[in-house]
Amino acid sequence: MSATRIRRPVGFPGSRISGLGHFRPDTVVTNDDLAQIMDTNDEWIRSRVGIAERRFAGEDDTVVSMGARASAKAIAEAGIRPTDIDTVIVATCTPESPVPHAATQIAGALGIHAPGSFDINAACAGFCYGIAAADQAIRAGSSSTVLVVGSERLTAWTDPKDRATAIIFADGAGAVIVTGADEPEIGPVVWGCDETHIDAIRVDGRNGTFFQEGQTVFRWATTKIGPVAIRAAQAAGIELAEIDVLVTHQANLRIIEAIAKKVIAAGARPELKVARDIVTSGNTSSASIPLALDRMRAAGEVTSGEIVLSVAFGAGLTYAGQVFLCP
Repeated sequence: MSATRIRRPVGFPGSRISGLGHFRPDTVVTNDDLAQIMDTNDEWIRSRVGIAERRFAGEDDTVVSMGARASAKAIAEAGIRPTDIDTVIVATCTPESPVPHAATQIAGALGIHAPGSFDINAACAGFCYGIAAADQAIRAGSSSTVLVVGSERLTAWTDPKDRATAIIFADGAGAVIVTGADEPEIGPVVWGCDETHIDAIRVDGRNGTFFQEGQTVFRWATTKIGPVAIRAAQAAGIELAEIDVLVTHQANLRIIEAIAKKVIAAGARPELKVARDIVTSGNTSSASIPLALDRMRAAGEVTSGEIVLSVAFGAGLTYAGQVFLCP
């Protein structure tokens, strides 16, 4: 037997989010605008999904360009240089092309030299998966400074006249910088999937558009995701009463309210702050959690150091959640 011993680098005890940024396209699309091209109206949309308006990408807004703009803000807030970043992770399910992957393109656009780079497609849960991967890489000693991006151009894969999807999906990006920490500020991930509903949200073929079984997804999310959020708090050793902010994937306002109700009933404070960015940003898939949190910060609704409980869910059906401290 060989006497060779494999050595591993020593990582950090934990990780933290040290910078956050987002990007929303300029084009605002209201419910009245959609009523001009499909059989719907403002009251019908608000009553079912809670959306008043959403942002659509412009001609020059791509998954890469939007992700790069959100990332630049996160880098600036973290007070680092692009060259300090050694790993880039991009969560997206709507790339213009699968090759080359978005992470390397965003790295190139920002002047990040030779990072480890890869994309994650866990649909709307992708950002939480990306945070988990960054945290694990840092604690394992493989990375020290990680850029995690959620960027989506959902409208490029949506039938503009399909009332089941076109009223919901929108475009945007959010990004964070994850760095090593002496004390963990990101909790363990609780993740999984429900393969019994694998076809509930899908794109059929290379030229297909999004199809969604709305009632199936609604029933699943309103019954299954609240417990995932609660388990994420438990995994981090955090009492629900200590949670300051709940940021779920911004899928549907009724789903968000149902999850919040379950978390509060299980012990969270009645005054728990809940992200409701869906109302004016629409569903931006993997971008929705960082985008919603950053907009809450900008509005003065949350502050640095507050305890955030995040949980996301989407096609697959995949889900993931973790606790972290707000940067």
